[in-house]
Parts: sequence; C-alpha cells; structure tokens
Amino acid sequence: MALIKSISGIRGTIGGMPGVSLSPVDIVHFTAAYGSLLKKKMNKSGYIVVTGRDARISGEMVSQLVTATLTGMGFDVIDLGLATTPTVEIAVTHLKADGGIIITASHNPGNWNALKLLNADGEFIPAEDGTEMLDVINRADYHFETAERIGRITTNRETDQIHIQKILDLDLVDAAQIRKAGLKVAIDCVNSVGGLIIPKLLRALGVDEIIELHCKPTGVFPHNPEPLPAHLNNLASAVVRYGAHVGFAVDPDVDRLAIVNEDGSFFGEEYTLVAVADYVLRHKPGNTVSNLSSSRALLDVTLKYGGSYSASAVGEVNVVQEMKRVHAVIGGEGNGGVIFPDLHYGRDALAGIALFLSHMTGSGLKCSDLRYRYPDYHISKNKMELSEDADIENIIQHLKNKYHKAEINESDGLRIDFDEEWVHLRKSNTEPVIRIISESRSMEKARQLAQQIMEDVNKFTG
Repeated sequence: MALIKSISGIRGTIGGMPGVSLSPVDIVHFTAAYGSLLKKKMNKSGYIVVTGRDARISGEMVSQLVTATLTGMGFDVIDLGLATTPTVEIAVTHLKADGGIIITASHNPGNWNALKLLNADGEFIPAEDGTEMLDVINRADYHFETAERIGRITTNRETDQIHIQKILDLDLVDAAQIRKAGLKVAIDCVNSVGGLIIPKLLRALGVDEIIELHCKPTGVFPHNPEPLPAHLNNLASAVVRYGAHVGFAVDPDVDRLAIVNEDGSFFGEEYTLVAVADYVLRHKPGNTVSNLSSSRALLDVTLKYGGSYSASAVGEVNVVQEMKRVHAVIGGEGNGGVIFPDLHYGRDALAGIALFLSHMTGSGLKCSDLRYRYPDYHISKNKMELSEDADIENIIQHLKNKYHKAEINESDGLRIDFDEEWVHLRKSNTEPVIRIISESRSMEKARQLAQQIMEDVNKFTG
C-alpha cells in the first residue's frame, strides 16, 4: 500500500483505505482541489478540462471518478479515452482547454495509478500551484455546483492524428528520407497506449515493416513497464531475429523512449536525449538542458556546437522552466525523455522516434555505429528504502561535510562532482525511497562510487 501526495500530483496503489493508498475518496479530493485551483486562477464563467489515460486496468474507474468530479464542479470535460501523456498535453492547447488531467502512473507497476495535472499551456502545473492545491486538500476547501450548473462530458478520438501531424510538420522530421531508407522497426509498447499510436506514427513516417511486441492496450503489462535494458530482452531478441534496423520501447504513457541497436545491444536510455540533441543542434545550434541526474554526455555534445548547457532539478516541470529561462532548443531527462520546444514543452517519445529516425537515416550509419559517436559514460542507478523516521537533511549534511573538497550542488538533494565522475542523492517524488545515481567512465567505477555513498548513508543512519 502506498499513497504519495506531492506538488506534481497524486500517485499510489489502487485499493485499501483512504489516505493510505489511492482510493476513490483520494481521487475525488485531489480532482476537486485541482478544479478549485483552476477556478481561482482564471475566475471566468466556463471551464474546459481535457482528460486522457493510459491502458492500465484501473484507468477506466479512475477516469470516471475524475470526470464526474469535474462535471460536478461545473467543468466541461473533453475525454480523449486512451491517450499518451504527450498527446493529452498537445490536446489541451489544440482544443483551447483550461487544463488537463492525465491518468497514468507512468513507469510504475500495474497496481499503481496517478493523476498528472496540466495548466492551460498543456504543461505540468508549477510548484507554487501544487503547494496551493495541497493546502486546498488539507482544508477540503472546494465547492460543487447545483444540478442545473453541472458540466458535460464529450469525447474526442481524433487527437492521435493531430499529434502525429504536428510531428510530421516539424522542419527537422524528414519523412521522405526515412521512407527512402526502407526501414524495419521493432517496437515494445508494454500493452498500453503506445500500441495504438506508435504504429500509426511509423507508417506515417514511411517505415516499411513494423514488428509489434505487446501492442494490444490490455493494461496487463508483460514485464516491468520501465523501459530499462533488464526488461527489454524480448525486444532485443526480436530486433536480431527479424533483422530490424532499430528497436524502440516506451513506458505505459509514452513519455520515455529506449532504443535497441540492430545487433540487439542497447543504445542506452541516457543517450536517447544525447543523440536527438546532436541531430537538433547540428541543424539549429543553441542551448540545452537536462536534470542533475542525467549524463554529462549532453554537455559534451552541446559544447561541440558552441551552445551552453544547464542542469535543472529533477522533474519535468523543473527542466521546462530552465529550458524557457535559457531559451534551450532541446532538452529533457536522462531517462529517455525528450523535450523539443518546436513541438511542445513536454517529454514526448513519439517526437523522439521521429527525430531519431531522421538522424539515423541522415547519418547513413547503423544504429550501433551512431551510438559509438558519443562520449562513453556509464551511469549506475540505485535505490535505498527509507525508514519512516529517516532524516534526509541530516544525511545530506553528513555527506556534505565528508566530501567538502568536491564540487557541491544542493539545488535538488545533493550532487557531488569529482574530477571525472559525479553522484546525485535525492529523495524520490514517486516512491518511498532515496535515489543514488552515479556516473563515471566505466560501469565498475560508477557502481563503486554509488556503493561508497550507500555505505556512507548506512553507517550514518545505523
């Protein structure tokens, strides 16, 4: 059982007691608080909210609670049904809505669900709005309308094609070049909404043959839905078996993209953004942004084109804010999240696929050879479960004191930079754990660094 309320939304396991797991009561309260926030900020006569969900089993139940709550507050709801996170984000602005709610727990297992909350720009609500919304929940300060003023629900099933067309219209997406290459592409969509839209995108891009794995949106995930190498052996085998030029894997809501090389090896989730940024910067030089837990390879690529790199706190909303501040032309997160402002300010695996295929076919290289063009860094990602009484601030202070001679960044947890390696320690916003991410020139060194920090934490906490 788990329930995590944060400034970025609510997330938890389905079933159990209110306030302990993600119950119908919690969903109604959180949705009502979001509606109250929109009304306070806009103060107008009519409101529209777009909703969409991934394919997980609890999605329809959660969607019904969300839409009923919103209409009870007087909102008109445009329900997209099964839709990716970036599709919902694009739909908010395309349909001129006042906000959006995406019903997805992203990479979490199938017994989880969550609400992701958008503003009128189709972007995640900022921290100050999230803090205000949590206060509204604590005070139960929301108002429902009388019968004659309740909202109405309409459906829209055309937004997939709108999303695809906007990608095809991008100057840097070369569908003619992709079509000419005669590609064979394998995909793993983890039995969620990617299985509905990614084949459509690939066909629109002119891909000759698509090998589909787990593309029926049943919501029964065939493996751990986080698109990491350990979970993608079937995709890697299919790429080799069918002679595919490349393999793509996405998470249940399609905002993360992992790539498999033609030989079955893994491109590396950190290098999804690096490769796409290389392509974008070659045609459109400028600045880049990723978060503090992302590879320094993006820095190297950015400097190659004369741009400036900035690191933000972890979290898409923080990356977007920093991208806007420095006018970045490309950015994202090292978990395979690509944000291309020419399309919209949101992680978008569909845009990542189109830009990557344009890059690969334009280079004339095999996927594995393209990967060899980039600096070779290795990241070790680790988790430590926290006890309920763990004092993160004391842990961070202890590590600061121990490594005071290194470069210290406290904008999001604690990042310690050494000469050619770094480690980032922060409390997760989506799980009751502390994350310890390290990077070095070899995986062995990266793991040793992470292990050293975990031992430091264990010794300090007893």
